[in-house]
Amino acid sequence: MCANLAAAGYDVTASDARAELEAAVRQRGARWAGTSAEAAAGADIVITMLPGPREVHDVMAGPGGVLAAMRAAATWIDMSSNAPAAGRALAGQARARGIGVLDAPVGGGVPAAEAGTLQLFVGGDRALLERCRPVLEALADPRRIAHIGANGAGYTAKLLVNLLWFGQAVATAEALLIARGAGIDLDVLRQALAASAASSDFIRNDLGALLDGDYLTSFGLDRCCEELVTVAALARELQVPCELTQLVERTYQRALRHYGPVDGELLAVALLEEEAGLRLRHGPARPPP
Repeated sequence: MCANLAAAGYDVTASDARAELEAAVRQRGARWAGTSAEAAAGADIVITMLPGPREVHDVMAGPGGVLAAMRAAATWIDMSSNAPAAGRALAGQARARGIGVLDAPVGGGVPAAEAGTLQLFVGGDRALLERCRPVLEALADPRRIAHIGANGAGYTAKLLVNLLWFGQAVATAEALLIARGAGIDLDVLRQALAASAASSDFIRNDLGALLDGDYLTSFGLDRCCEELVTVAALARELQVPCELTQLVERTYQRALRHYGPVDGELLAVALLEEEAGLRLRHGPARPPP
């Protein structure tokens, strides 16, 4: 993302807790600052992309935080997957200092970040979004920048996307384990499912990685659980029935207890495989030796 902003001609100063990234940042045409506050001082737009709510709070409002370093009339765009309530609280602090705020969590993963074709779920003032659109279009597909609503709505939309994706992963895994147990060739079934009323983006685009034995290690299992806990709590707060949401959350929590806080968005599927004594892999099941 830093490289794409620099390539689009923007004057970029970056910072990260991992100081070893300095050389890569400089190679991509950006400057380096030793702290986030130093990077933000004097900037017109500050973009944060952080692991989760705790890190966003610490970077923005902790000791030596970014909000205190930002100038009035600047804009903060948080592209992290954040908790809506926590994000709105920080947005309130920012607006009290005259800072504009957009939440714009992303979809598409590392490949889309590299290609500059991310999907953005934007919460905040629409006029501010339009002023920032040229910058955002250096990072995202212009057709996939969606204004969802007020501050916090972008965070909520991203959580709901992830909830549905995690739920599709668990439901698809259970269905495929039944098929595997029944001796059905999973490649044949995959093609049939992709062309059926049961098709989903997970089946069309992500199932192949699972059948290759890839549990998608670009995101931590603990972070998956953190997001599911947040969206389940939101459902309870809104008094919305959420039995399926809680079931998906419990499945991922069981996986976290089993595997620990390691990377792997599909490790809940790995847990189901272990419990079934079956593996979801290409082709027909191998007969026992």
